[in-house]
Amino acid sequence: MRKNTKSTRRKAKPLWRRLLGRLVLLSLTMVLAWHAWVYAQIWWWESRPVQSTAFMSARLDAMQQQNPDAALKHKWVPYERISGSLKRAVMVAEDSGFTQHEGFDWDGIEVAWKKNIKKGRIVAGGSTISQQLAKNLFLSGSRSPLRKGEEAIITLMIEQRLDKRRIFEIYLNVIEWGDGVFGAEAAARHYFGVSANNLSPQQAAKLAAMIPNPRYYDKHRSTRYLNRRTATISKRMHQVRPPK
Repeated sequence: MRKNTKSTRRKAKPLWRRLLGRLVLLSLTMVLAWHAWVYAQIWWWESRPVQSTAFMSARLDAMQQQNPDAALKHKWVPYERISGSLKRAVMVAEDSGFTQHEGFDWDGIEVAWKKNIKKGRIVAGGSTISQQLAKNLFLSGSRSPLRKGEEAIITLMIEQRLDKRRIFEIYLNVIEWGDGVFGAEAAARHYFGVSANNLSPQQAAKLAAMIPNPRYYDKHRSTRYLNRRTATISKRMHQVRPPK
């Protein structure tokens, strides 16, 4: 008697399952390719200036929608040509434990989480300098869980590939400091008419105080909060030691 081949032959997968499997495989390939490209960029910037970032490009596009001739203010300067006062002020304002952690300030994240729960919305992020750099270099300004997860992965890459001095050098050269103003050199000249190397301690503290909302403070340069925050940063600048 002939055996029933239907019972021994493996059933073919439905078309939708095969298509889904291919879609998943394609998605994983694209994710891996994206992260490989990100890591290659970080490697490239290990010894080369960063002239543009995802955040700069997005900001320029927004500005040019209003004015096609708009341009960013940005000039890369080496770490040694940035005021020590600015380095200390920025660490005090944004990440006083920068040289001690490996990319994440878990205590800061916990504090930010509690604030957000209390307010019922996102009011604090607890991001370190390394996390902010990851966002500025490659990501959007959204605060979705997916974007935060991507930020964490890129932060790990940055911390693995670059030393603290280089991370801080890039950060100081690319963060937004006003309406179309990026980096310490452009900020120093935009606000005070001096180079980044010649900022006074008071000027440095004020620039550091502006970082959370630079476009607003570009237009409102002497608010009560900004002046109070500047004074607080000035008093604490001696407490931190930037990378040498």
